[in-house]
Amino acid sequence: MEDLVESILDYVRADYTDYAIMINGEWGSGKTYFWNNKIRNKIDSLQLNGKTYTTIYMSLYGISNLEDISKKIFIETTQLMDKNMRKYMNSTDQQSIPEYAKTGLDMANLFGVTQNGDKVDYSKFFSTDDKVLCFDDLERANVDVIDILGYINNFVEHDHIKTIIICNEKELSTKLKSTNLEMKTFIATYLLDKEGDLSKTDKPMVEKIQDKIEYVFDKANDYERIKEKLIGETFEYVPEFNYIINGILMRYESNPDLIRFLRENTNYIISTFNKSGTRNLRILKHALNDFKKIYEMVNKYYPNTNYRILQTMLIFTIAISFEIKAGKITKDKFINIVDNEEYKSILVSSRILMDNRQFYIKEFDNNYYYNFKSEYRFFKFIEIYVRTRIFDMKIFKSNMEVIINTVDTEKLPGYKRLLTEEYWKISDDQFPGVIEEVLEDVKNGKVKLLDTVKLFIYFTYFTKKGLVEYDIKTIRSTFFNGMNIAALTSEYYENPDEEIERIVGEEKTQEINEILNHFYMLNRALKDKKYSEKAEEIFKCIPMKMEMFYERFDKECMDVPIFKYYDPYQMFQRISCASNEDIVSIKEKLLDRADKYTKEIEPEIKNIKQLKQIIDDYIKGKDMGIKIVMLQEFSKDLETILEKYR
Repeated sequence: MEDLVESILDYVRADYTDYAIMINGEWGSGKTYFWNNKIRNKIDSLQLNGKTYTTIYMSLYGISNLEDISKKIFIETTQLMDKNMRKYMNSTDQQSIPEYAKTGLDMANLFGVTQNGDKVDYSKFFSTDDKVLCFDDLERANVDVIDILGYINNFVEHDHIKTIIICNEKELSTKLKSTNLEMKTFIATYLLDKEGDLSKTDKPMVEKIQDKIEYVFDKANDYERIKEKLIGETFEYVPEFNYIINGILMRYESNPDLIRFLRENTNYIISTFNKSGTRNLRILKHALNDFKKIYEMVNKYYPNTNYRILQTMLIFTIAISFEIKAGKITKDKFINIVDNEEYKSILVSSRILMDNRQFYIKEFDNNYYYNFKSEYRFFKFIEIYVRTRIFDMKIFKSNMEVIINTVDTEKLPGYKRLLTEEYWKISDDQFPGVIEEVLEDVKNGKVKLLDTVKLFIYFTYFTKKGLVEYDIKTIRSTFFNGMNIAALTSEYYENPDEEIERIVGEEKTQEINEILNHFYMLNRALKDKKYSEKAEEIFKCIPMKMEMFYERFDKECMDVPIFKYYDPYQMFQRISCASNEDIVSIKEKLLDRADKYTKEIEPEIKNIKQLKQIIDDYIKGKDMGIKIVMLQEFSKDLETILEKYR
């Protein structure tokens, strides 16, 4: 790094130059930090031939026209002539005027008067051999790059001002190719059509259009041409991460516990950063800021948290920040993973059953936790915090309670060890005992239904490998009976198919199919139980608590065949006791629901038909009254609903 600094200073010291130099590096790699902390001060302290050099720094980020650059240069040079401002900046160790402050500078500058009333010293403008211009963020300007380089070339070629350009050439190349892409595609397609090449099948259409765009609009060549003329040397900036990371950690000096922890684990910070495959220090800074919040919350509410857990939290925070913020994945990769148990379950099934559908999760774990042993490797509250910027206290406390109770895996129930830990990590002495414990828990219905299915898949595998003494028929019988007992206290699984598909894989034995069929049968029974209870709760609000009925029906029943789970005779009794106004409201709600969710509510049609028949039998031969008329209308609308299914 010192060699790079000296090379840049050699350029500044040179008596005569008619070229600029470029510092090229990836976004977030610390190029601007390098300029401010390694280069700028050294240039400002240079004295050659009685001259003291002055740096003028300008970020081109967001610049929309060349005039904006001129204004920036004017403001930066004008500050050098204002004695009061220079005195203030020196006393406060300010290197440049903040952008906000620039907007508030007295516009008298534009009329040749500085803020202390002195006239402009025009010699300052004509003196160019003691200035060093630095243009940063070239690729982020909203002006054509070719125009900006042409503009800068005026200073370099005609005035021989030392000029340094900082940019990310990789992003610059992408920008040159992607500018006005829709317009370029339209013109390229038009030209191909005119030339008769559009209908030919000699190569893919996308490739043809891309080739034509590059042929007609090859700005990359223009860039290379002007760069060759303007840039004398290009320096590749590869930062010394140890030095920079040490500088980043300095900002946490006010928190002695945190800074001590971070310094003790600098090797993990650097290692995780390197494994991310990026050079983006900006993301690392954000990740460490996020960890500061996490560390403080953990120490506040759970001060005795295991040190290894804190180390894992640090790695996970940095890792998931890079995965999400560097654009390596879409944010939803981790959304459906509920907790560490599910995360590890995915890893176990992908490794034991060779399931590659969760390839990303397996690669994430292999990459960031390579040679780092920790049983708790996924933190839902951290994932949500990084992804949404919301620190969910409820999930945080829930995660931490589980962590406290599961750090020592040998204290876990045997079935949880099999679900969350690779079986080969269990010693040969312990394995038979774990198997017996699992079978006993399954037999007594202590394992959730879906977990029972997962365990049966593993036992099928263990039987095939000769790791258990029991034959598969005996194991199947134990699991069948245990599932029946577990179903008594289990809850309905809303969408189990994806989870089952993931754990079962492509190889299904007869026994696995039987277990699956039994699971689905029990789950349907749990569904009936769940919605029967819901129907009882909601419909008992008729006729005395109609506001509550409407609220819950709208929120929970519009796309659910809830009438399937409630006795039509009881339904009639409740509706007939409701006010005429409520009878009208209910029938209108049912009509609207049938239009919007025709397919979803089809299973309840049998009960709707029965309800209509009960109403028709009741009003038959009755004297006309408003209530009877309302029930007649209700019956007609039920007929309209039934017609949709005939």
